[in-house]
Amino acid sequence: MTSMNAHADNLSSVDALAPIFKASGDPLRLEILRVLRRDTFGVLELSQLFDMRQSGMSHHLKVMNRAGLLEPQREGNAIFYRRPLHLDSDKPTDQTIRQIFEAVDRVPLPPHLQERIEAIRNQRADQSQAFFARHAEQFREQQELIAAFDLYAEPVAEMIRKRSRKHQWQAALEIGPGEGAFLPVLAELCGHVVALDNSRDMLAKATRTCIDERLNNIDLIEGVTDTLLARGDAFDLVVANMVLHHVPSPADIFLDAAALMNNGGCFVISDLCSHDQDWAKANCGDLWLGFEPEELTTWAADAGLVAGEQLFIGLRNGFQIQVREFWKHGGQI
Repeated sequence: MTSMNAHADNLSSVDALAPIFKASGDPLRLEILRVLRRDTFGVLELSQLFDMRQSGMSHHLKVMNRAGLLEPQREGNAIFYRRPLHLDSDKPTDQTIRQIFEAVDRVPLPPHLQERIEAIRNQRADQSQAFFARHAEQFREQQELIAAFDLYAEPVAEMIRKRSRKHQWQAALEIGPGEGAFLPVLAELCGHVVALDNSRDMLAKATRTCIDERLNNIDLIEGVTDTLLARGDAFDLVVANMVLHHVPSPADIFLDAAALMNNGGCFVISDLCSHDQDWAKANCGDLWLGFEPEELTTWAADAGLVAGEQLFIGLRNGFQIQVREFWKHGGQI
């Protein structure tokens, strides 16, 4: 009887594996999995990437979703797709899916696909930049529709101050400083601070903050993280306050932060947890409706960073903010 039960379990496992292999047994679908390694794309974007009709792409995504190879992520009225966040190491099906991911990730993306991905990211960046150009004068009011600055800035500052008792922050980078409201904290704790923003209008406001607060150890640079990577800059601390939901590829920020950090460096972020309030896109220039904590942890691990302390702040308007720290090469306390 025991032998028969074991045989039935084995058949059940094989039956569960069959849809995975069937769904992945297509070159196009493997390419789709490849481009979803760190990015999240909508159906229209994937159709653009692979130069095919939306109906055909939707069919492929439906088959892959049913097999567990990817999962939908609602962003307001749009559906985006990503790789599953939760894969159980003990389940044969999840082990198989992970092995498929590892196999496709070893194959470099063709140049034409990489170019199309960059084009989509540029479209997203242009959308975000245009919003801040139009609404620079109302920046604080727009952002505080979701969360008042102090609600996340104070916990981030306290986390950094606590770590500074043991770590000497010589050089710090703030990605997306906005009006520069957090720069006084970094200027006090670090010998040299770089404030990086791709919006000239917001940098003008940050410059005014530096002048008013008499902050003399801050360099304000217009550009993106690639700008600093090309210069060879290195930092002990990188901070991104409420920035990730405005950038075209949030996962790449983790890769770039890791590349810009010295060993033992710390990346501190505050950002929204996943939510369904679509009005934030039109009113606040958000590209993404927050993130699952597991997403940030996965992106950090892919970048070689180790998750440290985390804090979750619930707001009365239904939003939730996560404050997270990630360390490079054993810097975690």
